[in-house]
Amino acid sequence: MPKATVKIGPAIDAKLYQRLVAVAKQNGQSQRHLLEKAIEHYLRDVVPSQHVVRSEVMASYRHSNEKFRKLYEKLAK
Repeated sequence: MPKATVKIGPAIDAKLYQRLVAVAKQNGQSQRHLLEKAIEHYLRDVVPSQHVVRSEVMASYRHSNEKFRKLYEKLAK
């Protein structure tokens, strides 16, 4: 059973589109295939990472917060 599809027609940057067409042709792939793969990558890898704070960033924040706690308390008064 084939996948259900939706036809879209967003306006995109002309140079970006030209690059997409060139890469698709070069790799023997359809533009649709490349767009679907790009969307899958974005939804799978990029979106989730936008909501995650790296552990080293949180560790640095906690260290700084502890180091300057008294100053923060004074500033809050």
